[in-house]
Amino acid sequence: CGVSAQTWKRCKMRDDDFSLAATGAFGRAVPDYSLANLSRWRIGGKCSLLVEPDNTDQLIGFVKAAAAGNWPYLVIGNGSNLLFSDSGFRGICLKVGERYAGVENSAELVTAHSGVWIPCLARWCASHGLSGIEHVIGIPGNLGGLLAMNGGSLRQSISEKVVRVTSLTRSGEIRVRRKDECEFGYRSSIFRKTNEIVLTAEFELQRKNSAEIRRAMLEILRSRREKFPLKLPNCGSVFLSDPAMYSVVGPPGKAIEQAGLKGKRIGSAEVSERHANFFVNRGGATAADMLQLIRLVQETVAVQTGFRMSTEVIYVDSAGRSMPADQVERAG
Repeated sequence: CGVSAQTWKRCKMRDDDFSLAATGAFGRAVPDYSLANLSRWRIGGKCSLLVEPDNTDQLIGFVKAAAAGNWPYLVIGNGSNLLFSDSGFRGICLKVGERYAGVENSAELVTAHSGVWIPCLARWCASHGLSGIEHVIGIPGNLGGLLAMNGGSLRQSISEKVVRVTSLTRSGEIRVRRKDECEFGYRSSIFRKTNEIVLTAEFELQRKNSAEIRRAMLEILRSRREKFPLKLPNCGSVFLSDPAMYSVVGPPGKAIEQAGLKGKRIGSAEVSERHANFFVNRGGATAADMLQLIRLVQETVAVQTGFRMSTEVIYVDSAGRSMPADQVERAG
């Protein structure tokens, strides 16, 4: 299958034999891949193997082989809100990205694969005169991840236009759920609870003039450029907005700024001078730097406001376990 003996050997970790995945049977396969390349923070050690499926059959094949072989694996999209361990991950990183992307429509019903880049999906809809998801134009992520966390912007969520979602269980079974079965909430869904892999989603949109949709999206992008530090590696908002805190103090960025933490640095991790709920990598920042900065900001704001903010950022340790970044110390 064109795999060298050296590559084959590198893909055999502990008692797990990843050699089948390394052959490319489930899509593109790259051993010893730097997770920093998958993180928008540009932070992280190496994973044993990166696998990028091209289609649903390869995804199902991988999941079933992983279950049979007890392979440790981590599913990611664009890695927008992930902070990887400096030690990397001794397992397979299954990237459902641009190789698993596609969009089509039948009238106002749009079907998109989970690997599609969100800004591309928004532009595709605009070009077809379909309105309803303009608010996601500036979100740097893939559809699967955005759906799993029910993300969005401008006080809107991607789930608002969802009709149904098709997903893949960890045993390789395909599930189809209506919107009301997806348990969408603020930055949550059933897919985060079950660890299922989102395959496709269907959206019910509205007809509108394409030029008008594009003008709205350009205004959103202009506003984001003015507010957010887009030139330095960052993962977007670090802390979640809490309605109770919002009504008293305001959003996390305001609370952090009022605590005098704009520009605070630990190593090369910094609270952005432009938007305090964005932490940037000034060059060479480590996961340890970011975790320490997150903890400092959380504790300082808690002392000053009485509210303990929770992170939107998810930390992935060297065993592939995921947890909110603010819970890392408590998790040991």
